[in-house]
Amino acid sequence: MDLVSRISEQFEESIATKRAALELLAAPIAHAVDVMTGSLMNTGKILACGNGGSAADAQHFAAELVNRFEMERPPLAAIALTTDTSTLTSIANDYAYDQIFAKQVAALGQPGDVLLAISTSGNSPNVIEAMKIAHEREMTVIALTGKSGGRMAELLGPEDVHLCVPAERTARIQEVHLLILHCLCDGIDCLLLGVE
Repeated sequence: MDLVSRISEQFEESIATKRAALELLAAPIAHAVDVMTGSLMNTGKILACGNGGSAADAQHFAAELVNRFEMERPPLAAIALTTDTSTLTSIANDYAYDQIFAKQVAALGQPGDVLLAISTSGNSPNVIEAMKIAHEREMTVIALTGKSGGRMAELLGPEDVHLCVPAERTARIQEVHLLILHCLCDGIDCLLLGVE
């Protein structure tokens, strides 16, 4: 096996996926930035959830808002619903694993808040349940998916934003998800701080 060639193929595939995503998603990402910034400016908050690597992405995004991204600014209201093990395990034990995010959204979500729902397949049952509750709570959903968008795509309303990476491989989708999250953070900071 030629590892250097294999590594080169990984890089080339990642670059091609990012180029395809740029053409398809630049405008929807800008719309998502507007939605999130509008919520934050009106005392709203962003709740983020996902499983596995997507859980890590939810935490990464929340940390960039609460602390800072690349510019100094006041802390912004964001919560990763993936971090409280006592809450997660009690809900999973007493109810069902597919309720671990939904019950938190029901407790914390308010009209005007945003749910950042992350799933590479778009079919994560616990993320789907969180979306349903977010809609009941009059929240906007920003869905970060890949492949066909899965069942999550079917649940999106006219006020929601779908950022679906045009790829089938989970690794490529996750790589673009991270780039999208950084674009969201940068865009929010630029709008809030008046950067041209």
